[in-house]
Amino acid sequence: MSVAPVESIPSLSSDLFYEILRRLDGATLASAACTCAALCSISKEESLWENVCSSMWPSTNREDVKSLISSVGGFRKFYADSFPLIVNKDVMEFHHNNYFEYPDDWTEAEYYGDVIESESISPSNFVSIVDIRFKEKPICSKVLLGIPNANGYDDWFYNCPFQIDILTYADSEGNNDGAVNLSISDGLPAITSMEREKKDGKLWKELSNGLRLSWIVVNRKIKQAANLSSWFPLGGQRHWPTDNDFVVRFGSILPAEEILPCQVVECILIMKFRVVHTESEGIQTSLKLTELSMQLEDMEGAHVNGRNSLHILKKALSCQRSKNYGDALESCHMYSKVQNELKKEKMRNENRLDRLCILSGIAAFMTFWYCVL
Repeated sequence: MSVAPVESIPSLSSDLFYEILRRLDGATLASAACTCAALCSISKEESLWENVCSSMWPSTNREDVKSLISSVGGFRKFYADSFPLIVNKDVMEFHHNNYFEYPDDWTEAEYYGDVIESESISPSNFVSIVDIRFKEKPICSKVLLGIPNANGYDDWFYNCPFQIDILTYADSEGNNDGAVNLSISDGLPAITSMEREKKDGKLWKELSNGLRLSWIVVNRKIKQAANLSSWFPLGGQRHWPTDNDFVVRFGSILPAEEILPCQVVECILIMKFRVVHTESEGIQTSLKLTELSMQLEDMEGAHVNGRNSLHILKKALSCQRSKNYGDALESCHMYSKVQNELKKEKMRNENRLDRLCILSGIAAFMTFWYCVL
């Protein structure tokens, strides 16, 4: 087989180049675009990036999502915004600054944010594009337009804990693709009984190793997007709150400078499955997705309200990101480590205060009886 010399490559058909590039994934396509002017020019074709996005995020095949992506800059920009994951390595810096306590001199307006500024961040401008994979196979795609229960800018949404359960609201809007189930045909191990699963944990291991989550948030007004998920699970709980439930947690660390004193918050994405059938029932093992939700929590584990969540989500759309998914996981683990250290420090302070109160009480008691006697 003869290989064309380098100088003759530009003379090859652009259709041939297109067919080659069409078979590449996003990262390889971006790398190929840097090799020469010909490939760089062809790689700017929107159809190539539409194919890449469709392969990675099946939800982008919807016509309304395609229109949305075109309106915010096209598929190439959408991929550049959504493929890298959010990285926040400033967690340790904030920890050393010890700036997690809410100052006593903060006014209500400073804590809840300026009302006029909040009105410029309309909840209806946010769109959630969610895709779940299990062992590289797409199993669920959901799209949620706007933020539920936020119409009319009422005080209930702004002052209550922020949470989105995308299964509930997407289905109530008619965006129901049916129940999301996993079975042995999807790669689940056969579970003879839940008692056996508690001992060996085979099902939990398969879920932890096989599940992947992408939760992309798009702001139609400022035309920016970001993936708030860690792609890989960060942890979870098995057999909680019931023996048949499995909770898998994803997320990211979002900046909250000038919004909250803790400076950073955790975006927690919860995926909950329930065991529907086991082999002991004479039916193949199957699971049903019962929850797919998002919430924001500060360093002390307190839920962030709707008002501040809007500001944080907007800020997250322009924060630092990395194509190295390990960096995103590292920042999440770093946050958890700092959070645990703060909890231990808080417990030590409370124990010191308890001991001081006990000693003060004993001293007061002894002083009283000394004076009496």
